[in-house]
Amino acid sequence: MKNYKTSRELKYDTKKLLKGRWKDAILLNFIPTVILIVITLVFAAFIIALVLYSDTEFGSWVNSSMMSDDGNGNGTSNVGSAMLSTLFTVGISFTFLDCFRNPSMKIHPIKDGLQVFSKKYFLRVLLIYVISTIFITLWSLLFIIPGIIKSYAYSQAYLIYKDRSKQLSNEKISSLDCITESKNLMKGHKWRLFVLDLSFIGWGILSVLSLGIGLIWLLPYQNATKVAFYEDLIKNN
Repeated sequence: MKNYKTSRELKYDTKKLLKGRWKDAILLNFIPTVILIVITLVFAAFIIALVLYSDTEFGSWVNSSMMSDDGNGNGTSNVGSAMLSTLFTVGISFTFLDCFRNPSMKIHPIKDGLQVFSKKYFLRVLLIYVISTIFITLWSLLFIIPGIIKSYAYSQAYLIYKDRSKQLSNEKISSLDCITESKNLMKGHKWRLFVLDLSFIGWGILSVLSLGIGLIWLLPYQNATKVAFYEDLIKNN
């Protein structure tokens, strides 16, 4: 008989995992966040420079090609930030998955947090992101709710890919197959993951009230708990 864990039980498992290693877990999430902020600031500075020097022929051409409809480059910036944020989060999730499988494993914040950018993972993870984003966008065109539902259906594709890359180390793994497997794995469980996300709302409010300081603890806690959710899924399937 399948016995899926409640949100409370998943959080308990996460707290148990992070006990004595909060510092490394925080750094694991903090370092990619800093990198993302720096990249965003550099891109913003680049856009500002284009605006200031748009009177030149080259500046006008680049400016027109990169600016969104609102004329401030937010479209390009948002797409790039979303992609980088996802890649960083995937690398963090991969690390927490390894920790759940091997609780004595030591976390190396920089190396582990950026592992998705390695030759082993980068291309397939990027393809999963692109394909799933296209599917979610198409479903969202019907209405926002189907898009949200599909985002939950495809949410386990990255962790599935990590497991498959270990099991089939000498074979090419299809990104589309990982998305399809995630959709099948999440049948009957999308609501469970939605409820798990809702359970962090209180922590999110406290983080905002603390001017974002609470996010230092919330992000690793939330990311690790979602990996615990995946572990629970596959153990029961």
